[in-house]
Amino acid sequence: MLTGKIVILGVTGSIAAYKAAEIVSKLKKKNAQVKVVMTEGATKFITPLTMQTVSQNRVSLEMFTEPKNWEVEHISLSEQGDIFLLAPATANLIGKLAAGIADDLLTSTIMATTAPVVIAPAMNVKMYENPITQGNIRKLEGLGYQFIEPSFGMLACGYQGKGRLAEVDTVVETVVNVLLRQKDLIGKKILITAGPTRESIDPIRFLSNRSTGKMGFSLAQAARERGAEVVLISGPTPLAPPQGINLVRIQTAREMRDAVFANLEGSHIIIKAAAVADFRPKIVSDQKVKKSNDSEIWTIELERNPDILYELGQNKGERVLVGFAAETQELLSNALKKIAKKNLDLIVANDVTQIGAGFGVDTNIVKIIHRNGQVEELPQMDKLHVANEILDRAKAILSLTNS
Repeated sequence: MLTGKIVILGVTGSIAAYKAAEIVSKLKKKNAQVKVVMTEGATKFITPLTMQTVSQNRVSLEMFTEPKNWEVEHISLSEQGDIFLLAPATANLIGKLAAGIADDLLTSTIMATTAPVVIAPAMNVKMYENPITQGNIRKLEGLGYQFIEPSFGMLACGYQGKGRLAEVDTVVETVVNVLLRQKDLIGKKILITAGPTRESIDPIRFLSNRSTGKMGFSLAQAARERGAEVVLISGPTPLAPPQGINLVRIQTAREMRDAVFANLEGSHIIIKAAAVADFRPKIVSDQKVKKSNDSEIWTIELERNPDILYELGQNKGERVLVGFAAETQELLSNALKKIAKKNLDLIVANDVTQIGAGFGVDTNIVKIIHRNGQVEELPQMDKLHVANEILDRAKAILSLTNS
């Protein structure tokens, strides 16, 4: 499956380092070549001899070790790898990468690579949840680094929580997905909408929803990593956009509609992941509305916003059109009605009342529904993984349309 692919595995000083040997073994069984770089801390938990034995390659340890053949090792490694996998990755390593520090062989090699970098954190739950660590992760994600979310469970320190290295099969599957999907959307333009919209009541207040934009931003990142030209039209969100995309920021549903149709030309796939307000206040006050002492009720008259997805469906042409359905009840029936009414090729439906799905979390649990009624139920997975699953299906439909 991975014949001819070279994986550079970075191992850091975590108790989970022993799992790196199993990761190497499973990648080898898929015919990948694995070259291991270990930090000094990693060698305290698992020996270089073990990693050399399972990888059948010399393990790289120190920046200034005299080379067997003349080459600058960190440059040589960075050019050889088709992918860099950091598993386990400590808070220290993540912090150094976010700060641009290259003070050992592993960090120097990562700084020099142009290959995809996948990071699987493993640490104490409080370290993982620390705002500094989370800020470093968001920064690196914004730069195109992919993270495999740690799992929840009993940690070596005695705490219970999120911080365990993701399951080995999950790590290996992510590597396979990244390598096999690499640059398969070159020459395609993908238009994605994300986040909430805001409809003003007055200069202070507005109507909105709980969307954070994480799903749409993950779609943009995945599409860009696969070589597509990406236009991301986003409502208000603090998320850092992926590098190399065209980001258009909007506030209202009408602004989003105008931005979508202004960027529609040349697009091959449209994915409407934004949570667009269905209604807006009919009258917007130019001054803050003050409460009235003689009434306990404040009535706001609403009028309907444009239905962007419906309009796109009526003008779809040869494009692939993907919608989202965030529901709290009758998930399948509501999604099926929407796919027919709005002339969609796919709809991604999720029950936002489920734990691990919906707004504001890093994972999602979705059903992908096809125009012919076929329903695919995906297990809980991180949103970048979901994004790639959606892109796989959209790409397949596009290939059929153009064949």
